[in-house]
Amino acid sequence: MRELIDFIKNINSGTPQFRISESCDSSSPTYSYYNQSDLQDDLSGIITEGIERKTVSTEDEVCTLNPGDIIFSLISGTAAIVQREHQGYLYTQNYVRIVPDQHVDPKYLVYLFNEDDGIQRQWAAGLQGSMVTKYTIGQLKKLTIPPLPDLEKQRTIGEIYLLQLHLEALKKRAAERETLLRLSTLKEIHRNE
Repeated sequence: MRELIDFIKNINSGTPQFRISESCDSSSPTYSYYNQSDLQDDLSGIITEGIERKTVSTEDEVCTLNPGDIIFSLISGTAAIVQREHQGYLYTQNYVRIVPDQHVDPKYLVYLFNEDDGIQRQWAAGLQGSMVTKYTIGQLKKLTIPPLPDLEKQRTIGEIYLLQLHLEALKKRAAERETLLRLSTLKEIHRNE
């Protein structure tokens, strides 16, 4: 077992929100904040449409996301691969951007963070006695990970994992739409009585 940090090229905490100076200048860049809903969308591969976004206009240098980045939430302990719809989103100190080295497939690393029993036990042990569930970069760096399979097996596991989450999200969405349709039909029948 080796520490996660041994397989990481770069790990960046997001921009502290309280340090961002808002600009009233209309020519200043405007950024959408990355949030837990965006992370869930990235994990499921289904982007929720029509949500009003929290934005900020600033001249400050801020941390932004690119498609393919691994993003880890220090709030939920969940990781995802950033989708192209979230390119340029500003991520705050509640998130960490992780760049693995060439020995770790990004999708496999997301699988490990979210599903590996050993990693889940390490998180639980680190949070014992804590009133607030919040993970730290220090804990993240010290995670020990199981021996890595070869890259091809990592890619296969990571790909199947994300495809399964996508399929699950599609089925859930279809079930929700079917429920809405049936309820609408029942209301129509009830109105016509």
